[in-house]
Amino acid sequence: SSGGLGFGFKWNMGWMHDTLQYLQQDPVHRVYHHNEITFSILYAWSENFMLPLSHDEVVHGKGQLVNKFPGDRWQKLATLRALYGFMWAHPGKKLLFMGSEFAQNDEWNESAGLQWYLTEFAEHSGVQKVISRLNSIYKAKPALWQKDTNPEGFSWLVGDDGASNVVAFTRWSDDGTPLVCITNFSPVPHDSYQLPLPTAGVWREILNTDDLAFGGSGITNESFAVDVDTDLKRIFRVPPLATVWLERV
Repeated sequence: SSGGLGFGFKWNMGWMHDTLQYLQQDPVHRVYHHNEITFSILYAWSENFMLPLSHDEVVHGKGQLVNKFPGDRWQKLATLRALYGFMWAHPGKKLLFMGSEFAQNDEWNESAGLQWYLTEFAEHSGVQKVISRLNSIYKAKPALWQKDTNPEGFSWLVGDDGASNVVAFTRWSDDGTPLVCITNFSPVPHDSYQLPLPTAGVWREILNTDDLAFGGSGITNESFAVDVDTDLKRIFRVPPLATVWLERV
């Protein structure tokens, strides 16, 4: 009533804590922590939220984001790319601390600059390209932001498949245009995953963090059609440790 300090958003610390805690688990154990990756949706519209991956997580011995995850170097980077794809599609504005956009190796040091030279290496430039692609699509697709503070802008497609480490959901724009996000937090690809779609029509990939251009393994999908005769389901190739976005053509 007094106008407060003029702040219109709140950091979603619960999302940050739960998501990082989930991803720090060995993939074989993530089935027992599946609620940590889905719980934030239960309260996503209780505030105007920002999703922070802030400086607090990369200082004081906590290590950089890419080094928090289990697995070999490729799996760590793939998990980071998948996280960013999941984060950009999740309801809420995005906050990413400098250096995280190219998977800096060292903790943040206020007395030194960022390790920009790392972007000369493919594994780091691949992460940087993912961020660039995410921002480009985010700007162009209102479904990703128009209804951030409205539960009508989100619907689950797959929320309970902890055994596969897969989540999938739809974001909706004001005019009813859908955008689908599928994330596989397992290092095992699912070559014949039965994916439900929100509407009939022709669908195509517009983002795949497993693309070779980003340093992935290159498991992608051609455009495909679904209709009511198939119960709006499609046998889909879900790449390992990756996020895929689909749009209806």
